Amino acid sequence: MQRRHLLQLCATGPLAGAIGLPGLAGAATPGNAAAGWRTYDVTTHIDLSERTALGRVWVPLPARELGTGEQAHQRLLDSRFEAPGAQRAQIISGPGGAQMLAVEWADAAAPQQLKLVNRVALRDRATDLGQQTLARTASAAELRPWLQASALKPTDGVVGETARKIVADAGAQTDIEKAKAIYDWIVANCQRVGAVRGCGTGDAAYVLTSGNLGGKCADLNGLFVALARASGVPARDVYGVRVDDSARGYKSLGKSGDISRAQHCRAEFYAQGYGWVPVDPADVRKVMLEEAPGGLVKTDARVRAANALLFGAWEMNWMGYNSAEDVRLPGSAQAPLGFFMYPHGETANGRLDSLDPATFRYTLQSARVA
Repeated sequence: MQRRHLLQLCATGPLAGAIGLPGLAGAATPGNAAAGWRTYDVTTHIDLSERTALGRVWVPLPARELGTGEQAHQRLLDSRFEAPGAQRAQIISGPGGAQMLAVEWADAAAPQQLKLVNRVALRDRATDLGQQTLARTASAAELRPWLQASALKPTDGVVGETARKIVADAGAQTDIEKAKAIYDWIVANCQRVGAVRGCGTGDAAYVLTSGNLGGKCADLNGLFVALARASGVPARDVYGVRVDDSARGYKSLGKSGDISRAQHCRAEFYAQGYGWVPVDPADVRKVMLEEAPGGLVKTDARVRAANALLFGAWEMNWMGYNSAEDVRLPGSAQAPLGFFMYPHGETANGRLDSLDPATFRYTLQSARVA
């Protein structure tokens, strides 16, 4: 069920203000640099230069909080927007943690622009897989959505067959063993394909039947999620965007400044006693393809280090949005989205291309402020 909060309705003046997300008002800045927290302003600019009598945009908002207690790794501190010429703006919350700012313009003669500034605090995330530390176990009801198939992540057919073979060949019994077997299989057999647009489509069955087991992060990490679910392991993608260079020395695993094309999908799985465990096999393949001219072999020290790190840890030079699947944009007559990681826009002439920010006319900029 979607929940809507109407921010303002104004027929004559520009809309502007702070976004009142639940629990956001008065949120304290978490810790300081000594505790590993870093703070960023991420600014989205949108200009619907193709002004028509109806213009709409839907922009993903950062997750208010990712992780709790010692495992907290993202907190949204503030969100503010300006929307000259807009008729209305809404915050809409939906399944999978998706929160969006939806803005609508109804005057072709007025500016159709949006500026959204999100301030987020981030710190690196790691799970100690050597010991069980989670006091509370998630209920079956909480985990059920992350075991179900979606349009892009079936759990039967070729996905189910592949999952059973991977688990059987590895002799995996526990959730961690199954997840590790799937992670290792993706790193060993799949490949990053640079020519794929955006982050890929996230179609797990297509990746397995494409003939090259190739794609980008939404494809490879989406495949991890589908295979894990087919093996009975709760799993989900987390869609977001890189906001800074990597402090670990990986040129391919970071982006600062203009991050308009830096969207990145990650994955996590749930294991009893450990909670949600971060993984990113797609970034291992990215290191192999892009870290050095001509690529790197699997035995290269940089690849081995990334492979070890990314089963159980995320470097948080990245901001997460949501884990939503099969997303319907409210007010849109277009088909649902497989995932929600980019700004989306429509005019009276149809949906704009979210994978082409130059034509759509949007930018994302990141700046570290603390």
